[in-house]
Amino acid sequence: MKIALLGYGKMGQIIEKFAVERGHEIVLKISIDNTEDLTLQNLKSADVAIDFSTPDSVMNNINICFDAGLPIVVGTTGWYGKLQEVKNACNISNNTLLYGSNFSIGVNLFFKLNQQLAKLMNNYPAYEVQVEEIHHTQKLDAPSGTAITLAEGIVEHLDRKQEWLNEVIGTDVELFPKADQLLIESHRIENIPGTHTVIYSSEVDEIEIKHTAHSRAGFALGAVVAAEWLKDKKGFFNITDIFE
Repeated sequence: MKIALLGYGKMGQIIEKFAVERGHEIVLKISIDNTEDLTLQNLKSADVAIDFSTPDSVMNNINICFDAGLPIVVGTTGWYGKLQEVKNACNISNNTLLYGSNFSIGVNLFFKLNQQLAKLMNNYPAYEVQVEEIHHTQKLDAPSGTAITLAEGIVEHLDRKQEWLNEVIGTDVELFPKADQLLIESHRIENIPGTHTVIYSSEVDEIEIKHTAHSRAGFALGAVVAAEWLKDKKGFFNITDIFE
């Protein structure tokens, strides 16, 4: 395939490596230094776009890909407040988009495990639950999209939790969740690709499930696999659709 990379930072460069190794060609690379090259004409040279840009630029990138009729894989997070709006626009215009909070195969298995554990814990109200996420200091959004997906999986399957809220550790804002609220703690530490932990605590013991990314490579490979899966499809998809 001919791939347009929207966002050519560390992730974009690793995606390029995997894409080329798998026989694809990168025909467009958009970074902060050449945003003027993001044109309909240039996009029409590609078969698919992969976006790992920023929360500030992702909506523009999605819209111009829709205008070009170009399928897009979106790994950028921080825009999910407009998810329904984008889904409607995608379907109305007969376009193709696949998004995900995390493209790692291991993380998507972790999502499934998290949902199963939440179902089990319905019978054990003595356990309080929270989510903790740790990322590198360059990550622009908090909580991470992965942490949100974990929290939503818990809220959906654990009857005693109705919503989540986020506390960024190291700021002056300290939160005190209500009984039906799920706390996501966000930590920003140098050189941490991403660690997510779900913790169930009672007076007598504690249960943890944890996913630790050793590098960004798993996310990058998953994004290329997602682009391959998207070929010849129309519609609005989530990365979890690949694992069904």
